[in-house]
Order: sequence, then C-alpha cells, then structure tokens
Amino acid sequence: MARGTFGSAQEKSKMSLDEQKSALRKKIRAVSKILAPELCKLNSQKLCASLSGQSFFQTAKSILFFAPMPGEPDIWPLLEETLAAGKIVAKPRFDSIAKNYVASHVRNLRDEIVTGKFGIREPAAHCAEIPLQNLDLILVPGVAFDLQGRRLGRGKGYYDRLLEKFSGTKCGIAFDEQIVDEIPARAHDIKMDFILTPTRCAEIAKEEI
Repeated sequence: MARGTFGSAQEKSKMSLDEQKSALRKKIRAVSKILAPELCKLNSQKLCASLSGQSFFQTAKSILFFAPMPGEPDIWPLLEETLAAGKIVAKPRFDSIAKNYVASHVRNLRDEIVTGKFGIREPAAHCAEIPLQNLDLILVPGVAFDLQGRRLGRGKGYYDRLLEKFSGTKCGIAFDEQIVDEIPARAHDIKMDFILTPTRCAEIAKEEI
C-alpha cells in the first residue's frame, strides 16, 4: 500500500486539485514501475481468484470488464472464464465519432477482439453496443484508489463518463501498491462500491443523503 498521498498539508494547500492529482499519478506510477513482472502476475492471479468468489460478482448476470494497461492487474483470464460460464460480457470500445467509450458485447475473444485506441484490446466495430444501464457490474481500473471509494484515473475522463451513466455495482480493481490514504476529489466525483486488491475486498459505506 502506498501510504499517504504526497507532500505535506502545507504543500497540498498551495496546489490546485488537478496539480494534486498529477503529483499523485507520478508517485504511484513510480511505485508501479519497480514492481517485478512475476509479482504482478502472481497478484493478478490472486485478484482473479478473490473476485470470482465475491457475491456481487457471482450474482451479476452482465459484467463490463477491462483490458489491462501496463501496471494494471490482469483480469483477462477471468473474462474468459466468465464467458464460458454463460454470463453477458462487455468491454469498453472507443467510438471514434463521439470520441468516447461505449460498452460493447463480446461473445468470442478470438474473433471479436482487436487492438484499439491507445493500444488497448477492445471489441471490434461490429460488436453490439450494450446500454450501460443494462449492466449489473462494472470492473474499474485506475492509477490509484482510496478506501473511501475514490478513484484516480489517467486524467482523460473516459471512465468518469462511463460511470456517470452506470447505476449498477462499481468495483475498483487494483494492486495493494495502488491504494493510498486519500485521493483528491471533487464532491460530485463518483465513488466505487467496492475496492478489490489481491489481499482484500473493501466494501465502501454508503453515504447518507
């Protein structure tokens, strides 16, 4: 676990929210770069095993997965198992017209997965779009998370826009080294319902309205 955020409270007070996020991204990426590939692979396997045993995963009939970028947990093997189990599996696909991501149905990984935007594996253009409100669970990658459910993305806002349209269960997926004490966030930022790492699954308390 990456303790703290970065710098002192005095230093933070002099930085804008975007500057704080940028500094935290730099810190977490530096930590991620020194993680041994063998350890990342082992921890990804542990994470997949833990995720498959969670009740919110088992009861979900339709799930939005992600293809990992460098430094992110590899949950691709679980995607294959979930397809074999007969659940509805979707992945984000970049819409070049809207300049945004949409959820697309995947039935066959061999024939329907291509290399898309940013070099990320995504569904081919012919895969049908699934309205986000029709999905039960979204698995969310990130640069970092805290245990209050806040997420630090890569700064492009793509997943933020997906989450805005999603009403099901949101689970942040991360290595333990990506968990920090506090992530700078705005009041309207969407929080996760669960944060899952290789060593634990933290359920985020609901805020009273």
